[in-house]
Amino acid sequence: MDKKDMEEKIIQQYKMDEKMMALIFAQWCVNNGLDPEELYSRAYPQQEKNGLLEEALALTVPKEEAGEISTGTVLNVLSLFGNDDLAFVVSEENAKLKR
Repeated sequence: MDKKDMEEKIIQQYKMDEKMMALIFAQWCVNNGLDPEELYSRAYPQQEKNGLLEEALALTVPKEEAGEISTGTVLNVLSLFGNDDLAFVVSEENAKLKR
């Protein structure tokens, strides 16, 4: 495998992982009765709609059909991709859910 093929493979893997991160976040929101787009816009008010999040929303399932996703998992995945502002909003919402 030459350097260009390796770079392309790494880019494709990153994109797949990024899609998984968006799906984990979106499904966690659904599981907790939260609006993923609203949370995202609170974290990143300067950004337009997020196409990756919209794709993830199309793949979510109703809470009753989904497996449990811990808040820790969501926070770790968001942190891996540098979404610290979104992780902060998730932490705030999690605190509200525990009340």
